[in-house]
Amino acid sequence: MDRSGASEMRRARLYTEDERARRDATVWTLVQGILAPLQFAVFLVSLVLVLRYVWTGHGYAEATVSIVVKTLLLYTIMITGSIWEKVVFGRWLFAPAFFWEDVFSFVVIALHTAYLWALSTGSAGPDGQMAIALAAYAAYVVNAGQFLWKLRMARLETGAAT
Repeated sequence: MDRSGASEMRRARLYTEDERARRDATVWTLVQGILAPLQFAVFLVSLVLVLRYVWTGHGYAEATVSIVVKTLLLYTIMITGSIWEKVVFGRWLFAPAFFWEDVFSFVVIALHTAYLWALSTGSAGPDGQMAIALAAYAAYVVNAGQFLWKLRMARLETGAAT
């Protein structure tokens, strides 16, 4: 294998052996494994409620509660994910293996926080709030896709290592 091929393989690896061992040993991996699908389920319910409000004008309170719950779960998964990253990679955020996922997570958090600000100040009105929530949800779908891709890469990497 030439040098460029060897460097590409090193770059493609998500975890060193030590990082993989820490990932597999920490409770924070399980926490992330529980919170991620829970957050996705809440997202799906909330999306239906938000779209119902947008299409019919009914169910504002239910949509609002669901967005707040989704946002609180997002904050929780971001905090616990940061702890996971510290345990596995030795840094709270922006470990090279998850740099772009973390960057985009901040976009997602900013949009969800903008929603909470609009809700608490009343500055955007119900329709504006729902528009912000839908933008936040679109960003969340992209970010979730990034993490699913990394999960797939990690599984392929683990299979190749055994």
